[in-house]
Amino acid sequence: MRVRPVKLIARCLLVVVLMGMAAGCGGSPPTHRPAPTVVAGAPAATSPITSPATPSAAPGGCDPWASLRPSDVEGPAIAGIRRRGFLVAGVDLNSYLWGSADPATGEIVGFDIDIVWAIARGILGPGARVKFVTMSPDQRVARILAKDVDVMVRTMTITCQRKAEVAFSTVYFRSGQQLVVPKGSPVRAFDAGLRGRRVCVGAGTTAVDVLAQANLGAIVDLADNHLDCLVRLQEGQTDAILTHGSLAAGLAAQDPMISVLEPRLDETLYGVAMNPNDTDLVRRVNGILEDYRAGGTAGPWMVSYRKWLATNLSDPNAAPPPARYSD
Repeated sequence: MRVRPVKLIARCLLVVVLMGMAAGCGGSPPTHRPAPTVVAGAPAATSPITSPATPSAAPGGCDPWASLRPSDVEGPAIAGIRRRGFLVAGVDLNSYLWGSADPATGEIVGFDIDIVWAIARGILGPGARVKFVTMSPDQRVARILAKDVDVMVRTMTITCQRKAEVAFSTVYFRSGQQLVVPKGSPVRAFDAGLRGRRVCVGAGTTAVDVLAQANLGAIVDLADNHLDCLVRLQEGQTDAILTHGSLAAGLAAQDPMISVLEPRLDETLYGVAMNPNDTDLVRRVNGILEDYRAGGTAGPWMVSYRKWLATNLSDPNAAPPPARYSD
């Protein structure tokens, strides 16, 4: 029997505010603050992480890896967060293992959520509060530019096109696009076998570009997000999903009747996105990420990786990506 995932309000713009504030879309917030790290277990997926070689700059002078050098100087953005008393973070509540609501407790948990709490504590101290805001991928840049959020921690890929619009932190995770199909599917690879078949991709994601550039004759099936794509795959409305291997692992953990096909088709770099005018916030976040990566196997990054991702993205060489600074 096909296991259908719990749909986490994919089409509703949801705002969840912790520590006694209200929640939108008819939901009720937890009555206590979620713990920064939560132990989770899930069946293994078929998509291991690979550790690429030393990062290099993209052609044309754009370096997706590079960000502003860390600084503790308090500018207008940091001061504004302190006056408000809580951090506003854009997140995804539809990504199992990365950002979702625990059905048993209502707590918002995952690898990305751990990073949000690290940023909040780094700015506001141990008693930090966070307001979580979720939206579809194609709304991310607009919401950042409108300053509806302070930070966007939503498995957001750093690209040169996006760097022309928003600011990014240093890289906090590496992944890559992979194809997801039902077990027993005639689709075996990302090749000409996709001609005439429907491939679901999230609107506003880099998967749209990867599929278009491959020119394999596939029918583009746009959805709000990758969880919508999983539902369509389960109902036979689409033939395959193209998404990050990191997100595909979460889908496979929810549905044992799907397969994540190797190899990864590219390298995608995740960064915390912010308003380009908030340079003091970018520098502070990069300093927080320096501490988050540190500590070796006992450091916060590795602790969170083991809790959320190690079972599904089995990689004995997993480690925080290196930081690179532009000035």
